[in-house]
Amino acid sequence: MDPGALTGLVLAGGQGQRMGGVDKGLVEFAGAPLVSWAIRCLRPHVGEVLVSANRHLEQYAAVADRVVEDIEAGFHGPLMGIYSGLRAARSEWVVIVPCDSPLLPDDLVARLARVVEAGADIAIADDGERRHPVVAMMRQALHRDLGLALASGERKVGRWYARHECHPVDVSDCAEAFTNLNSEAERSALESHLRRQHDEFH
Repeated sequence: MDPGALTGLVLAGGQGQRMGGVDKGLVEFAGAPLVSWAIRCLRPHVGEVLVSANRHLEQYAAVADRVVEDIEAGFHGPLMGIYSGLRAARSEWVVIVPCDSPLLPDDLVARLARVVEAGADIAIADDGERRHPVVAMMRQALHRDLGLALASGERKVGRWYARHECHPVDVSDCAEAFTNLNSEAERSALESHLRRQHDEFH
């Protein structure tokens, strides 16, 4: 898929409750803020990178093309971040990733694109054991329906996806790449694991 047809959206607008309320996207991981790892995965494959954020907007603006605040304030969850990002995007397709999964594979965008090009409105990563609803590609035009769903009180990503032509993308060959970090202990453990791997190969 032509990068010009794609916008990347990194979801970094949560409260980070399980990490003590910190802004997860700005937490350091292996020498760089978590959000930078997400952007690194997207940047070569998209025309523009947006970050959905509700705090520390200037810091996110330093690494993204644009920062998008939730249209409705109050930390309403990922569906509101997706909606705000879809509305802000200027391309036909939007690829969405969370800010707290630093190991996403380099070919993620290509994998998602193959499925939407085959006829899906939404493609989501599926590692064989669970789906990853905030690792997805979808039509930008879906913002209209999502706005109506949010207005009716919908806040569950999976329930909204079920209203559309939503197809899974098999990522079972690299399931560990979709690990997301929800605590300082998880962050530290994954960093240590990567350091050991690096030492083994060097």
